[in-house]
Amino acid sequence: MTPVEAVVLAFVVGAALATALLRDVLASIIAFAAYSLGVAVVWLLLRAPDVGLTEAAVGAGVTTVLFLLTIAKTVRPASEDLFVDVDPTALGVSALLVAALGTTLSALPPVGSSSAPVATSRVTAYYLENAYHEAGVKNAVTAVLAAYRGFDTLGEAVVVFAGFVGLLVVLDRGVLA
Repeated sequence: MTPVEAVVLAFVVGAALATALLRDVLASIIAFAAYSLGVAVVWLLLRAPDVGLTEAAVGAGVTTVLFLLTIAKTVRPASEDLFVDVDPTALGVSALLVAALGTTLSALPPVGSSSAPVATSRVTAYYLENAYHEAGVKNAVTAVLAAYRGFDTLGEAVVVFAGFVGLLVVLDRGVLA
């Protein structure tokens, strides 16, 4: 793990803890936006810029705006304490789960490794060999997203459209009435 990756990982964990432990709703929303931006950077470090851009747009952008609009339209009770009280049992179970999942990290191949199972699979070889002439495009990623995963991509477009309609409803634009 490089120093940059360690700093980003520490930032994401810190932002996640702040999101969960802050009592003030506005502070928690801001911590959540920071968490989403940190996760977007993690996706970029993992060489998945499309997922990183989606996380930044949806997680840090649209979701944060919806949360802020929600608390602007509701009554926000003032809180005296900065952090919530933590149940020690729940904290212990969470720590054990994180530790158990952390033990599996050493089994993962390095990012971009040519020996990774996805790089050596028959499915990947099929896509790279046939994507260009079957889909009629010049980019293998576009062929996979548009042709082989077309229904999934259509579903994602529907979710984004539904989110936009929800945003219009929250903003009270009256376009649907």
